[in-house]
Amino acid sequence: MHSFCTLFDSNYLTRALVMYHSLEETGEDFRLYAVCFDDLAYQVLLKCNLPKLVAIPLDEFESAELRAVKGQRTAGEYCWTCTPYVIRYVLDTYHLPEVTYLDADLCFYEKPSLLLREFEQSGASVLITSHRYTPRYDQSATSGIYCVQFMTFKAGERGMTVLQWWQDRCLEWCYNRIEDGKFGDQKYLDDWLQRFDGVHALQHIGGGVAPWNVQQYEISDRSGKLFVNESPLVFYHFHGYKHYFDNTLDLGGYQLARPVTDLIYRPYVQALASAKSEVVSVVPGFDCGRTARSKSWKAPLRNLRRRLKGEFNEYKFL
Repeated sequence: MHSFCTLFDSNYLTRALVMYHSLEETGEDFRLYAVCFDDLAYQVLLKCNLPKLVAIPLDEFESAELRAVKGQRTAGEYCWTCTPYVIRYVLDTYHLPEVTYLDADLCFYEKPSLLLREFEQSGASVLITSHRYTPRYDQSATSGIYCVQFMTFKAGERGMTVLQWWQDRCLEWCYNRIEDGKFGDQKYLDDWLQRFDGVHALQHIGGGVAPWNVQQYEISDRSGKLFVNESPLVFYHFHGYKHYFDNTLDLGGYQLARPVTDLIYRPYVQALASAKSEVVSVVPGFDCGRTARSKSWKAPLRNLRRRLKGEFNEYKFL
């Protein structure tokens, strides 16, 4: 059985449910440990009674050192700060030999064991995944070479050395800005292959397909299975997806070919709607997850640039 962990609040709850159910649908044998960053998310998960999910309330997870920096950081920055701590908490509390961290906005199409098999064969103690940016979207210098989206840590000495170093750095500095070669929790990963022993960067292109790299690939449906080029699509990262209060759907500011919107985004939107219905059935009136549009005077200019570049992806229905 594979152990996974994640973190989210009620605004990402339906996305986390989609991820959970997508893991179930692959047939993977797993348990997902979910640290809930608000009480509503925790209460909903308890009522949903998901058999392969362990819901963890924030007050059980938070340490004194985390609480000490919480007021200095935005909600998003605090989540980034907590990512390595969530991994460590789950390893220590549940006495696991290893755990894989998952961003809550992933969706799985094949068993993640396809990726973890490569990790095992590498003999490493830590697994990281590259952004693999399409050249026009390359943000390696600012956002990092690697993405904090799918990371595995073994509980042995090598894995814990890397994890402790990351925890210490994120506690010291973890902000949504570029400063002295740092950005959030993510730029810290840039030199791990050189800095530490036992770190492996995933090679399987089916892990880590995302809006910033999908332009490089051919996405196809082969007898009900999604492929990226000639490899099975294992997971897609729905970074940048927004559902506005006027019910417009924004898939993000990237160039997305028709097969990508039809085969990947359309089913995801439907899955989110099903997840919301699931939540409303146990908590009537639940309406988290939508966001307000930017009121900046720059927004119309940004949207015009998106249209000219073929990167405007707003839909009333998908």
